[in-house]
Amino acid sequence: MTLILNNDDIASVLTMEETIGALRQAYEELARTEAVCRPRIDIRIPTSDPSKMYQWGTMEGGSASGYFAIRMKSDVVYEQEYGGTRTQEKYCVRPGLFCGLILLMSVDNGEPLAIINDGYLQHMRVGADSGIGAGYMAREDASVVAMIGSGGMARSHAESFAAVRDIKRIQVYSPTKANREAYTEEIRAKLGIEVVPVGSAEEACRGAHIVAGCTDSVEAVIFGKDVEDGAHMTCVGGHIDGEAMERIDRSLRLGSAPAPVGIPEMRLHDENIAYEANASDGTPASASQTRERKGRGHGVIAEDRVVFLEDLLQGAEGRPGPSAVTYSERGNIQGAQFFSVAGRAYELAKAKGLGHELPTEWFLQDIRD
Repeated sequence: MTLILNNDDIASVLTMEETIGALRQAYEELARTEAVCRPRIDIRIPTSDPSKMYQWGTMEGGSASGYFAIRMKSDVVYEQEYGGTRTQEKYCVRPGLFCGLILLMSVDNGEPLAIINDGYLQHMRVGADSGIGAGYMAREDASVVAMIGSGGMARSHAESFAAVRDIKRIQVYSPTKANREAYTEEIRAKLGIEVVPVGSAEEACRGAHIVAGCTDSVEAVIFGKDVEDGAHMTCVGGHIDGEAMERIDRSLRLGSAPAPVGIPEMRLHDENIAYEANASDGTPASASQTRERKGRGHGVIAEDRVVFLEDLLQGAEGRPGPSAVTYSERGNIQGAQFFSVAGRAYELAKAKGLGHELPTEWFLQDIRD
């Protein structure tokens, strides 16, 4: 039988510790070339509204350890002004609804094992990545987090940092006071630590050992002038400014997708690869379309100061010293995240009898494809 697993099913079994463990194993398999993945690929098509773009995104990967997965997203994307900054928004059908699915397959016999809503798992795998990065690069006595953002990603990041360091205090800033106060109450109760809402990113960074950007902004959200010596940075929404980039002493990249077989020059470090309809026909573009067309997805952050996880696994130096400013990022190995975390979540859910069963025969046919 093929399982249909929704976000509630996944949330009931997938812990941050399980997520971090699954990702660590996948990254070690990538380093040993026992697993493979490709960069995220986006297809963009203009909609009837010139301010919006349809975007289909996929990322996929698999391992000899048993699972293959492809994650698929169907979004309408646009930008808007919010709290004095520009944010990227998205929806499917109507605002507030989203369509993201993970198709999990067996490597051994090709069987479709599960179709999984990606929402909860998505937040967990991104948070876990930042936790892994902090585990390698943040100072051992790191106890104070500056959280820039108060949404789902900020919630999973609080869990991940607490899983790898003895976090005692989170200083959270987001533009909407009610949102950061709600975050404060929730995380304080969930993690049993001090959580303090503050009125600016600068205030959040004061005394912080870990600085995390977790927003949907398309602008800089971490500023070098605010980051203190010895801090570790990560940013999964918005970006760091030029001064913060210059302050990085060592950057950790968890990995880059390998090149296609026989085409080594096609190994790319780009976060994503995009294809667009009407990309160069001279038609006026919306702000978000123009922004996307300016160049390729970003590659390696602080490339002249970077160390890859596979190098650390072989004994390379990570954090240079107690006063060093460090940074960590995933890279373009999202496909490896989904086969590993979805595979583990499937095992846990199946063991508890969760989900809805569909006959696997519905997905099979007797005409050769």
